[in-house]
Amino acid sequence: MILKLLLVFLICVVNSMHLFSQTKGFEKANQQYANYAYIDAIKTYERLLKKGFITPEILQKLGNSYFFNSNYEKANYAFTLLFKNTTEIDIEYYFRYAQTLKSIGNFTKADAILSEAVLKKPKDARSMFFKNNPNYLNQIHNNSGRYVIENCKINSKYSDYGTAFFQNKLLFSTSRDTGSIFRRIFKWDNQSFSNLYEATLKSDGTFDKPKPFSALNSKFNEATPVFTKDGKTVYFSRNNYNNGKKGKNNDQSTLLKLYKATFENGKWTDVVELPFNSDQFSTAHPALSSDEKTLYFASDRPGTFGQSDLYKVAINKNGSFGKPINLGSAINTPGKETFPFVTDENELYFSSDGHPGLGGLDVFVTPLNSKIKKEIPQNIGEPINGPDDDFGFYIDTKLRIGYFSSNRKGGMGMDDIYKFQELKKLNCQQSLRISCVDFETNQPLVANVFLFDTIYTEIQKGTTDENGNVVFEIPCNSNYTIRVSNENYTSNEKSMNSSNEINNPSLSFSLEKIKKQIQVGDDLAKKYGIQTIYFDLDKSIIRDEAAVELAKILDVLEQNPTMCIAIKSHTDSRQTSHYNEDLSERRAKATHEWLVGKGINPARMTFKGYGETQLVNNCSDGIECSEAQHQANRRSEFIIISL
Repeated sequence: MILKLLLVFLICVVNSMHLFSQTKGFEKANQQYANYAYIDAIKTYERLLKKGFITPEILQKLGNSYFFNSNYEKANYAFTLLFKNTTEIDIEYYFRYAQTLKSIGNFTKADAILSEAVLKKPKDARSMFFKNNPNYLNQIHNNSGRYVIENCKINSKYSDYGTAFFQNKLLFSTSRDTGSIFRRIFKWDNQSFSNLYEATLKSDGTFDKPKPFSALNSKFNEATPVFTKDGKTVYFSRNNYNNGKKGKNNDQSTLLKLYKATFENGKWTDVVELPFNSDQFSTAHPALSSDEKTLYFASDRPGTFGQSDLYKVAINKNGSFGKPINLGSAINTPGKETFPFVTDENELYFSSDGHPGLGGLDVFVTPLNSKIKKEIPQNIGEPINGPDDDFGFYIDTKLRIGYFSSNRKGGMGMDDIYKFQELKKLNCQQSLRISCVDFETNQPLVANVFLFDTIYTEIQKGTTDENGNVVFEIPCNSNYTIRVSNENYTSNEKSMNSSNEINNPSLSFSLEKIKKQIQVGDDLAKKYGIQTIYFDLDKSIIRDEAAVELAKILDVLEQNPTMCIAIKSHTDSRQTSHYNEDLSERRAKATHEWLVGKGINPARMTFKGYGETQLVNNCSDGIECSEAQHQANRRSEFIIISL
């Protein structure tokens, strides 16, 4: 459990409550909390609650202390009180509260809390995943039932987790008491520091009694080894400690690093830390690509999207390493992504609490060589995933047998290792057939077809053949927008979901010819039937729905490469004239930059803000108008200045 938790460096309480600042118990609890001694902090906070000291700070810290120890049921109790006692709640607690609600089976309430989070922070990746995948439970259900699992016989009453194979031995991390007189305790969860153990696999599929893998163990935490195929190199996680020296960050905490060791003359020697580690952030949980040219890992280094992200780094022929690269927003979220594992079929398995799941950490999978550039990872479903933390996934792709770790109820200890047999692979692919015809003649039409993901990023494109057809290979359980265009026709768009229940879906489009002649001075959007590009009050950012319409403007410009336009942006009458001139100029510039960012030559466009000087209605200063009437004035226009 320890190394599972250590990447969760605290996005906790910001506000300090002065009412009880002199209370000795409160100060003691806060000190314990600050030192990550959550078990001790829990006891003190619980005593304060019983005495009637119910404050947002106490409830937040109590909930976090339970949450960081994966006790989601009791964390739910604290967060429920928090939401009942205050409305000023940081967005992070909406997602944590929803996680705990899922863990106790209250998905209806969890979805309601997530819906509130969408309203409070719609741009948060977790909000977007929920908004764009409202039927995520159905998708998880479709992926479920593919495994038979059993508890391994190597578990103890402590925390046992994370597996790897070396020769015919299963290696794993454990915080079981080694029998030492000076047993080292980690105050985060009152468990022993974890060491690596090994268990020899017998011919009947069971294991010998586990014993310490002493070659790599130190007096601090070790976990998650991964071995090269020739058995000569191992990468593993350890606290910042090597050759008798312990490193600390600026807060005097000993974080996690990746280490490498070499097998020579029957011994593991030359333990060195990898060059992209740092004393100031954690780097852990290594995984190797099938060609052993890339190392994947988890880290909370600067530039992460959330509490911990997944990264990759090239392993050069001379043994040096490239620069770590974040795996991107399709995989990483503002939550935790951790415990990567890469199969020889080039699939990435990892655990996350940021993607839609069943509570706690769930295991997800995504292909690493997919034609879909931003494919949403799939939840692998029950029974591997459940209401608690499920992580440390490993599979032998030939035997379809593997192991994972979980702190689910009914286990022997805090975390247990489970064995599974995969009965059916999760590689659902569908053939999406797009057909296009002329609206009037119903004859096949050659047209450009674009496939977009839920955030309107182009992921595939093609052209219909002489019969008006084109086929895209797409994964199941994903949402798409399809746009079809021809320079002589108006564009058309449709949305779809490729669920498991539909085999090889198809969409038909009929395009109308552009009958109106366009000329200099025309409003491009009106001529092509494109919706007006609107802005939020006092904002100049491009809204999601505006981006959809801007994509149509983009398409017209691409289909007419000599056309030049003037972008004119406007405001409503609220605020001063001078302020509105500046605001409209920012809106015009944002619109211009969006199109330039999509490949349009900036020389083809001018832009200018007109403030409140060109209202489309009579909502001028002193006139009472509705919000909808004011919204009509907060717009961008596109005037053709040359053809």
